[in-house]
Amino acid sequence: MLSLQDRLKFALQEDIGRGDVTTLSTVPEGQQGIGLLKLKSPGVVFGLEVAREVFHLVDPALNVEWDVQDGAQLEKQVLGRVTGSMRSILLGERLSLNLMQRLSGVATLTRKFADALEGSNTRVLDTRKTTPLWRDLEKAAVRAGGGHNHRFGLDDGLLIKDNHVVAAGGVKNAIQSAKEQFYLIKIECEVQTLAELHEAIEAGADRIMLDNMNDENLQEAVQIRNQLKPEVSLEASGNMTIERLHRIKTFGLDFVSVGALTHSATSLDISLDVRLS
Repeated sequence: MLSLQDRLKFALQEDIGRGDVTTLSTVPEGQQGIGLLKLKSPGVVFGLEVAREVFHLVDPALNVEWDVQDGAQLEKQVLGRVTGSMRSILLGERLSLNLMQRLSGVATLTRKFADALEGSNTRVLDTRKTTPLWRDLEKAAVRAGGGHNHRFGLDDGLLIKDNHVVAAGGVKNAIQSAKEQFYLIKIECEVQTLAELHEAIEAGADRIMLDNMNDENLQEAVQIRNQLKPEVSLEASGNMTIERLHRIKTFGLDFVSVGALTHSATSLDISLDVRLS
C-alpha cells in the first residue's frame, strides 16, 4: 500500500499540476504571510496532523501551529495558523482543507451515533464503504469520533456475506468451509432471517451480522442467541439511523455497523484566511 506521504504527494500533483498559475502571477516571490485556519461550524475536528504534513510537503519551511487537538469537540473558532511563504501557503490550502473538512465530517457524524448509544454496551462500527486510498484516515476519524473499526480490508477479517452464502450453498456450508481453511480466524456470518441465525449459531460462527432486520426481529435474535450460545456476538446492520439507535440500544446487541459514517458524512466547514506578515 502507498504510504500516506506518497498519497499526499499524488494528491498535491493532481491539484497543482504544472504550477499554480494564479498564485505565480499575483503573489510576489518572497512575500511572507500568515494563514488562519478557522472552524466555521461546530463539530469534532480531525485531520490536523495530516494538514500539517501537506503544508510541509509543499514547503518544509512553513510553520504550522495548532491551538487544539485532533478529536476535540469544538464550536466556531480559530484552529491554528500556518506561517511562511505566501505562495506555499496557497499551494497547500485546498488539499489541507479538503482533508480536514472530510475527516472532521466523519468524526462529527460518528460522535452523533456514539452519543446515541450512550448508556448501553452496544458499540458503533464503521464499514469498508470508504473513499478509495483514504480508508486509513477515514477509519482513524471514526475512532476520533468515538466509534470503532470493523475490519480494514478483506485480508484481516473473515466475514461471510449473503453472496458468499449463495455461492457456498447455504449458511452452514459457508461457515464449515471457512472453518476448515482458516480455523485460527474468528468467523462472522451475515444472516437475513431468524432461521439463518439458528443455522449460523449451530455451525459455529463467532459473530453474526443481522442484516436489515426490523426491531422485533432484532430483539428476538438477541433472545435466541442468549438461549443457544451467549458468547456469540451480534451485530446489527442496515437502516441504522440515529433515531433508531435510541430505540434499539436497550436490546442487548454487541455492535451496530453504519456505512453512513464514511459514505454519507457531510464535510465540516473549515476555511483558511491569509494576511500579510
